[in-house]
Amino acid sequence: MKYICLLLLLLISLSALPQSTASKNVSSFSIGAPQLDTIKKIWVYLPEAYQTSKEHYGVLYMHDAQNLFDAETSFLGEWKVDEVLDSLEAQEIIVVGIEHGNEKRIAELTPFPHETHGGGEAAAYVDFIRENLKPHIDSTYRTLPEAGNTGIMGSSLGGLVSFYAAVKHPETFGHAGVFSPSFWFSEEIFRFTEEADLDPSLRFYFLGGTEEGEQMVPDLQRIKDLLLKKGLPQKNMHIKIVEGGQHNEEFWSEHFPEAIQWLFPLKSQIILQLKK
Repeated sequence: MKYICLLLLLLISLSALPQSTASKNVSSFSIGAPQLDTIKKIWVYLPEAYQTSKEHYGVLYMHDAQNLFDAETSFLGEWKVDEVLDSLEAQEIIVVGIEHGNEKRIAELTPFPHETHGGGEAAAYVDFIRENLKPHIDSTYRTLPEAGNTGIMGSSLGGLVSFYAAVKHPETFGHAGVFSPSFWFSEEIFRFTEEADLDPSLRFYFLGGTEEGEQMVPDLQRIKDLLLKKGLPQKNMHIKIVEGGQHNEEFWSEHFPEAIQWLFPLKSQIILQLKK
């Protein structure tokens, strides 16, 4: 009887563990990242029609892949990227999720160091995406490799590095989803923006909540003003400030569908762009 009770308790505890929620359209592989002296696990979402079509697709690179597709690997909830894209049939894109480096996450996702938190290795991280990961994705899958069909997106430090990557390498990333960016991490991000040779064709979707700290909304406004001053057209920026929005996965997941539809044109528009 004692062993039966223990078995029942074990079964109950196992059933309470998070179960995988990743769809059949999500797979993964590992790739060397010599710039970071590590191996990166990469998650790839392919559109539902990918296997039966001959079309080419735009690509979105996203950070913190553990939190994008699967409740089992997420820290505090997933973005449900795969479920959202499965439901948005017209917005057919490939999503490439890059798993963060755990204790190295701060270093990888910050362009400039913080006097207390350290960091500042984002240039190497972005070079890994440009020089190793993107060529592999473009040679393995049917992609539209041009910058106009390539985006980068993330939240918090992932939002910071997405903004940095697009401004520094517009020849690679034509648009960026910048959710709750940690612009507070270093004042250098503002100087970097002010001194950048900004490509006026870049497009940014910014998201912030009023409950994400005192600096979030003012920092977003400051970046907006800098971009406008540098000549970026107002129509190339969408800034959404949500009253009561908090710094968490639920907030980012909720606004992912709108962001993806704003950043990426419809499939028919992508194909027309390819033919030009």
